[in-house]
Amino acid sequence: MSSVTDPREDHALELDATPDPASRRDDFLLPPAVGGAFPLTAYLAGNSLGLQPRATRGELMADLDAWEQYGVHGHSDADRPWMPYHEALRDPAARLVGAEPREVVVMNSLTVNLHLLLASFYRPTAIRHRIVIEDYAFSSDSYAVRSHVALRGHDPDTAVLRLRPRPGEDVLRTEDVLQTLQDHAHSIATVMIGGVNYLTGEVMDMPAITAAGHEIGATVGWDLAHAAGNIPLHLHDWDVDFAVWCSYKYINAGPGAVAGAFVHSRHLDDPSIPRLEGWWSTEPTARFEMRPISEPQRSADAWSMSNPPIFAMGPVRTSLDIFDDVGMDALRERSLRLTGYLRGLLEAMAERTGITIVTPADDDRHGAQISVRVPADADDVTERMSSNWGVVADDRRPDIIRLAPAPLYCTFHDCWRAADALSQELTGEGIG
Repeated sequence: MSSVTDPREDHALELDATPDPASRRDDFLLPPAVGGAFPLTAYLAGNSLGLQPRATRGELMADLDAWEQYGVHGHSDADRPWMPYHEALRDPAARLVGAEPREVVVMNSLTVNLHLLLASFYRPTAIRHRIVIEDYAFSSDSYAVRSHVALRGHDPDTAVLRLRPRPGEDVLRTEDVLQTLQDHAHSIATVMIGGVNYLTGEVMDMPAITAAGHEIGATVGWDLAHAAGNIPLHLHDWDVDFAVWCSYKYINAGPGAVAGAFVHSRHLDDPSIPRLEGWWSTEPTARFEMRPISEPQRSADAWSMSNPPIFAMGPVRTSLDIFDDVGMDALRERSLRLTGYLRGLLEAMAERTGITIVTPADDDRHGAQISVRVPADADDVTERMSSNWGVVADDRRPDIIRLAPAPLYCTFHDCWRAADALSQELTGEGIG
């Protein structure tokens, strides 16, 4: 939530002068500003691509040095041996999403993981074959669920049930989602929704929707691309069946970073669950026996396929170390302070600029992203915010600008610069 915010730049600087252990700005590399009066970018696009931790380069070079020194023996002899490298990511990834360690595996990319888990948890019948997804889901999710429906012989245009906000509203209401599940209970096989919507920044009520999905006999999965590293998650306690996430947004592991997947422990010992398998799916002790039939691991690793890409794994490990050190609860508290301050600035300028805040105001309904509808071409406005003021945001055409003050490295002054730049570009005047 927000309150009346002092629009003076000095006030933002005063807020930043108070030490906050959840701020790790000095641990990240900020890009130089293209325009404006400040040398560094005010970077509010971490919901698209997080910034590089300073430690990443050195840690990545250490893995390269191991390749140089050990060659093939690096699989067992390197300081961080390659064969079990992914296992070092298991515990911190599990803590990040609120899971038991064996429920989590770091592998592949988000959509590949989504396909692998849908292959297991979308098991349609002639009557129960619908997949529920939000209407404004990220396109890749829509493509994925439609492809699975078609692959199983059903019509995506009727078998994919898309959740829409009420007329004149921008975000879904939980009660409407639950009612839709009840209304179509007999035909729904799987519910697969974004935990935090990429466009609006809306946080879905994951515990309530998961429970409602189970009540009607459906499996429930979540795309956590904009949730992991953004809001506290408790996937095990919420009884989620499966989930996927990427690591290049709030987790700051670099462009195209290796993603993560979750499978609830109650499924891990069930031999009836179908799976697409590869070399890494089988028990490690049997891996080099080259048997034609796998012995699936009793963990989420049973869904993995191939040996881990070491040079892509290292940045994930480096970033997860930061999250472990700071803790999601502390990050969430800082995130709410930053977004509350930014929202206050935006609300104060809304009438004269013509903007509308799309993201819900309640603390439990948003993460570190505030989406703003602007009375102009959003792509053009964000381009000018960068080139004229050194503020990097991102947009979704035609008219949504997304401002994401990631709490690890963003400041109150970054928020002030973003609001001021937006006001300058829409009205020619700053905010104070």
